[in-house]
Amino acid sequence: MSTATLQDQNDDEQRVLSPEENKLSRQRSFKLLGELIAPVKGQFALMALMVIIAQLAVVAGPAIIAWGIDNALPQLMEGNSIPAFQAAAMHLGAAIVGGVLTYGYVRQSVVVGQKMLLSLRRRVFRFTQRQDLEFHESYTSGRIVSRQTSDMEALRELLDSGVNVMVGASLSMVFTIVLIVVMDWQTGIVMLLMLVPCVMLTKWFQRRSRIEYRAIRSHSARLIVHFVEAMAGIRAVKAFRKEERNQQEFDDLAQDYRDASLRSVNVFGIYQPTLRFLANVTIAAVLVVGGFRVMNGDLQVGVLVALVLYSRRFFQPVDEIANFYNAFQSAVAALEKIANLLAVQPTVKEPQDPTPMPTSSGQIDFEDVSFRYSADGPLVLKPMDLHIPAGQTVALVGQTGAGKSTVAKLISRFYDATEGSVKLDGVDLRDISMKDLTRNIVMVTQEAYLFSGTVADNIALGKPGASREEIERAAKAIGADSFIESLPYGYDTDVNKRGGRVSAGQRQLISFARAFLADPRVLILDEATSSLDIPSERMVQEGLTRLLGQRTSLIIAHRLTTVMIADRVLVVHGGEVVEDGSPQELVRAGGRFAALYQAWQESM
Repeated sequence: MSTATLQDQNDDEQRVLSPEENKLSRQRSFKLLGELIAPVKGQFALMALMVIIAQLAVVAGPAIIAWGIDNALPQLMEGNSIPAFQAAAMHLGAAIVGGVLTYGYVRQSVVVGQKMLLSLRRRVFRFTQRQDLEFHESYTSGRIVSRQTSDMEALRELLDSGVNVMVGASLSMVFTIVLIVVMDWQTGIVMLLMLVPCVMLTKWFQRRSRIEYRAIRSHSARLIVHFVEAMAGIRAVKAFRKEERNQQEFDDLAQDYRDASLRSVNVFGIYQPTLRFLANVTIAAVLVVGGFRVMNGDLQVGVLVALVLYSRRFFQPVDEIANFYNAFQSAVAALEKIANLLAVQPTVKEPQDPTPMPTSSGQIDFEDVSFRYSADGPLVLKPMDLHIPAGQTVALVGQTGAGKSTVAKLISRFYDATEGSVKLDGVDLRDISMKDLTRNIVMVTQEAYLFSGTVADNIALGKPGASREEIERAAKAIGADSFIESLPYGYDTDVNKRGGRVSAGQRQLISFARAFLADPRVLILDEATSSLDIPSERMVQEGLTRLLGQRTSLIIAHRLTTVMIADRVLVVHGGEVVEDGSPQELVRAGGRFAALYQAWQESM
């Protein structure tokens, strides 16, 4: 699925879908639901059996009462108490069976629902982790958080109570109306006539509530997106005093969510009282018509009592379904969003028959490579041929937007070339498994993200299972050991989320140690020294000088301190390499790099 398609999907939460899009979305939802049910279909069959027997037992109660009134009581008055005890025993037995089986299928539905939900949570997380960079740059983090939080919670409500309410209540209605018709068809006609306005009212409610609950889910997603992004960018918020603007945007989104919720409550407020009014009118009609028929001898008293009880019970499931319908609509909308998320196809795919490459020399080749970020976007890299021998340190310089980082992303295979091919040791990157690529190519970015855990844990990400000695050796190699040992607990200091206990420069040094521990054949530094102060940078230069010479290295930097240690400099301008040579050669040539060098010397 392309970036444009991803953007369209993001916008789905803010617009009304066409009938074709709605149909496709529902097909995805049913397919996903089927995949979740497949492993537990046996348990669902058992639940279905328990539901049927439980509802039959519950519905049998009024019929047993009718038999007791019309048959057991007259015999009891004549001195025969056995039928009365039989009626009582049958009623008690039906209640016990109904109660035990109701407990059984309610508990089983929760267990099965949680099992399905656990599977789905893992699947969504695994899916988002394996998606390419294009996906994460197009599908905002707030929406991903919404899929894993509010949408999963909506599904939990459906899976926990869906069988009990939707299936149990529906069967109760069916069994009740069948017994009413069997016991007295005239009352059955009254019930069926009263169903007409109930059906019309329910259809109106379903249509309106579907609209309002889609709006609630959309406003909820927007609210979560805004909150997550505001918190993630809190440094920029503080730096540019954006608190008031963010607050106003949040207030507007919260107000929209509140208004949508109130509209939903108003719809429900009309539906439920009207439904209960119709139920009471029906009960009154059954009682009046049945009363006259009892007086005329056309109907037994016990049967009338049972019919009144059934009439009352008939509308209870309708009320339960109405109460649950809001949660049902919310869950359906959530399932559609999750299904649409899982339908996204990555542009960077694992090869079907990968070429094994457990290790490489580190030779990189660009063969007529061009690149654009979207099908209708501008050409970011113009057709380029480039050969980087194994072990060479290459620096890329140029203006912002010239295409330097794009070159690095293509070598890391965060993206695939639009045209041409990028090769490692003569093998197209698209033919190498992601595991082998990760082993051979590592990028250190400007962000220098640290995960919650200790300093040692973060360095060990470069080589899972590395010994403490290897971790400390890597830190020492790039000059990070001195500041690490000065931390409260040394290598065992918890850096907190996003490295809160260490400075930006120290985070960068830890990320360097992580990359060096990985010992890749190709190391890419994308503005990796931008967060370092002059003393830290000098300290890192010593480590870089020792370590970069052993592997193919690509350095993207604006600071010429780092660039000058390279064997070769590529000056990128307008998506093309316009200068290529050693730093000294390019300085003597008097071109773009010479101008950058002169400006740097003057700033010094």
